[in-house]
Amino acid sequence: MRSVMTEASTPLYMDAVIQPNRSLSARGMWLVLGLLAAANLGIGAFLVLIGAYPVPIFLGLDMLGVIIAFRVYRRRAARAERVRVDADQITVSRDGARGSATVWRSPTTFTRVRFEGASDHTRRLSLHLSDRSIAIGQALGADERARLAGRLRDAIGDALAERHGRP
Repeated sequence: MRSVMTEASTPLYMDAVIQPNRSLSARGMWLVLGLLAAANLGIGAFLVLIGAYPVPIFLGLDMLGVIIAFRVYRRRAARAERVRVDADQITVSRDGARGSATVWRSPTTFTRVRFEGASDHTRRLSLHLSDRSIAIGQALGADERARLAGRLRDAIGDALAERHGRP
């Protein structure tokens, strides 16, 4: 595994950014909302013409529900998790709509990677230090979590080898 030098000249053995799948771009979202609004306006105008006055109110509520759902989707799609491994420590930070925060920091030497669970889809990837633990990679599928676990173990092994002077 290749190391990358950070600002403090400490070799960085892993710098992974984990983000949920964004299946709809911002442009696509606006296109869907525009088409839905146009359809609702057309249907609402027709219903008003035939005398069904209360129905457009429900079309408006339907549109409001879709807008709220898209806002929740965009907020969740903005989340990201960053896992960094260097010779001294492992750092996990989480980015969201409200900013970034470091949620885990532990010495590389004593941190263990666990990938456990009953079936492939329920397997959980976590970092452990004494009685503390943190789940990572929850936005990933089972295969991707398994690959991330392997990469984490390799990065920790490389960091420990460098720290203790082994080739």
